Amino acid sequence: MRRKFKISFKEILLIFILLILIFPAFQQVTGLIRVKWLKGSIEAVATKPFTVKNWLSGEYQEQNEKYQNDNFGFRNAFIRLNNEISFDFFKKARANGVIIGKENYLFEENYIKAYYGTDFIGKDSIEHRMKRLKFVQDTLSKLNKDLVLIFAAGKGTYYSEFFPDEFVTKKGITNYEYHLKWAKSLHINYIDFNSYFLKNKKTTKYPLYPQYGIHWSKYGMCLAADSIIHFIEKKRSIDMNAIYWDQVDMENPKEEDYDIADGMNLIFKLGSFKMGYPQLKFENSPQKIKPNLLVISDSYYWGMYNFGLSQVFDKSHFWYYNKEIYPETFSKPLAPLDVDLKKEINDHDVILLMSTQATLPDLGWGFIERMYQLYKK
Repeated sequence: MRRKFKISFKEILLIFILLILIFPAFQQVTGLIRVKWLKGSIEAVATKPFTVKNWLSGEYQEQNEKYQNDNFGFRNAFIRLNNEISFDFFKKARANGVIIGKENYLFEENYIKAYYGTDFIGKDSIEHRMKRLKFVQDTLSKLNKDLVLIFAAGKGTYYSEFFPDEFVTKKGITNYEYHLKWAKSLHINYIDFNSYFLKNKKTTKYPLYPQYGIHWSKYGMCLAADSIIHFIEKKRSIDMNAIYWDQVDMENPKEEDYDIADGMNLIFKLGSFKMGYPQLKFENSPQKIKPNLLVISDSYYWGMYNFGLSQVFDKSHFWYYNKEIYPETFSKPLAPLDVDLKKEINDHDVILLMSTQATLPDLGWGFIERMYQLYKK
């Protein structure tokens, strides 16, 4: 007579708990199930090689504990689950500096501060900086070179009506307003995309700013690039190759238009309105002039750099936050402090200095002061 095999509820529960504990370790070793990588600024933790010295000092144990914590099975999935719960139920973003506004519009906190002027650096500081910039511009003009200050559009100004109530405060003097005031009074060459975007917000054919991205939209960026080309043409009295498009695809937000949401690492894609994506084309006439371009900018120039704006210029360089030189840094790190500044300026015809509202407190990131010292001598 066979004995019936029965499993109690407690035994089933115990087996289930053991599987939960074992499965992440199994996943870590085998990688059997494909887990979506996390996006954003994430620094990978490396293992520490075993040595007697590392073991006795505790460095080996400490470093490898960090590695295990960052690499156990399904870690990325658990993080996305935690982020999704925080977003859906508590309207909290598990991403550094990200603020969830009304109707789920996403902001970085610095843009809200820039709109209200809580990050204002002071009238004297801005006046001092802009007078130096004027000196640099006039000196370059004598060398047949043009310096142009570009105020990139800011999401805080464009979508201020979607700020969460707890961040709404009294508006004071802003860095943008005071920089713009001095740019006008000193006759500094400038383009103000911030006011242009706001003026055309209700009449533009395609959105100029996304709901879940921090930078201007692909369409807005293309309009800005086209305007920059025309400004340079007029300033230097030349005819340059143009960028143009005869087709704009309407799609769900992607790439730069979804970068904040990507950085939040949620499980589900957020729904939003369609965005316009121009199918860019580049004129390539050998009769047109191709000046040499140097850009010192924050991340707002990356979109133009990536879609190939350099094609309408002969030599083109991007000094990202005045810390990294591209394209050279793609192969080997190169910083502006590592090159001959005077030679670099001599090799370029047009210098663009671009900043959005949130980064205006550090406009130039040392470039203006370094140029001033170079030519003041």
